Amino acid sequence: MIIADPLRSPPLTANSHSKQEPTHLEQDMVVKNKNKEDVVTETVLAEDGEEAHDCPDGGLRAWLVVVGLFCGMVGMIGIINAWGTFQAYYQEVKLPQRSSSDMWNGVIYVVGLPLGRLFDMGYLKLPMLLASALFIACLFLTAECTEYWQFLLCQGFGMGIASGVLFNMGNMLMTHWFKRRLGLALACMFAGASIGGCIFPIIVRTLLGHRSFQWTMRILGFIALGLLAVTNVTIAGRLPPKQGRTPLVSVAEFKRPAYSIYVSAWCISNLGLWTCMTYLTLSAVDAGLNATLAFNLLAILNATSTLGRISSGILADRYGPLNILVPASLIVAVVTYAWPFAKSTAAFVMIAVLIGVSSGAILAIVVQPFARLGSVTNVGMRIGMGSTITAIGAIAGPPIAGAILDATGSFKDVGYYAGIVRRFVIRIAWVGEHA
Repeated sequence: MIIADPLRSPPLTANSHSKQEPTHLEQDMVVKNKNKEDVVTETVLAEDGEEAHDCPDGGLRAWLVVVGLFCGMVGMIGIINAWGTFQAYYQEVKLPQRSSSDMWNGVIYVVGLPLGRLFDMGYLKLPMLLASALFIACLFLTAECTEYWQFLLCQGFGMGIASGVLFNMGNMLMTHWFKRRLGLALACMFAGASIGGCIFPIIVRTLLGHRSFQWTMRILGFIALGLLAVTNVTIAGRLPPKQGRTPLVSVAEFKRPAYSIYVSAWCISNLGLWTCMTYLTLSAVDAGLNATLAFNLLAILNATSTLGRISSGILADRYGPLNILVPASLIVAVVTYAWPFAKSTAAFVMIAVLIGVSSGAILAIVVQPFARLGSVTNVGMRIGMGSTITAIGAIAGPPIAGAILDATGSFKDVGYYAGIVRRFVIRIAWVGEHA
């Protein structure tokens, strides 16, 4: 007599090795599971299919878009990057009664939120055309300004909002045409901002020495008109508009640690990133440098920024954007600490070169992580929300530094403030990378 052990498998029978036929219930469950898998697969393909195998990552049409945005960056952001020259001129000639904290243009990021929604809905050419017209009109109107509030309205808000349209939609558009080579494409686009920031301070300073302020601004307007015409002719979207309602804000994105930490780091970064670039010319004049050389420091900074932007774009495609942003932020922090102690011509030139390369490396790829945080169909919303929040830092940073300068009369305290902010950003970025 054999007693079966309940802890052991049942004894083999003649039919044990034969395949058992599934019951009707099991067949229904298999069919339902297969249908669920098909639905998930179709959803993933719908969201990521375009970026998985349809993104051109080059070609004539894609690079024409880059050329157009490059020209736009030269004509818009290049003039914005010459702000240090305008600031010094205003404080010396036009508005000597205004304090340093009153002089800043940081509205460029504010318009990101509505632009992200418009971009995802398929609107591109009309916003860019309106922004181009607004920017050119503000250049011509600035020529007629005499009061502070007039400069603030035209050169602060008007040109800032128009530049924000190009800045935000340019970044969003690059993610439609490039994926593996996105860093290089963004670097080429932002090289236009560096080149414009290199030539426009020299143009402005030269024109102010030979022409009136009114004609200086009008000539800038005609230059911008030609460059922005190329932009509006060459840009084009690639993906169809997103179907259904497109939310203005997605709370779900902020529940993701990677997104919320990165946006926080970018916002705090802007509190100190622009400080040295904004006050470099003013500090050089205060240190007794030749006025011509002091104003040309901004051109040197922007020229070397081109090298930083191109190299960071190439390296970001290979090693990842965060692995480039963190070391570049460390260099900015160290140079910002050292900047107020510069007294000689050689020291100021070295500061301009180092801050140009490192800040250029940051600005060229700062939006690239957003493309990696989700589907390209929602990239406008992610970039728009992020840039709108970071506007807090961009708008508040230089005026805070200006208030510190007015209160203490020393650029050393300004350098300490900006350097500490940059160190804090590095820690946040490190936490986000290892979260």
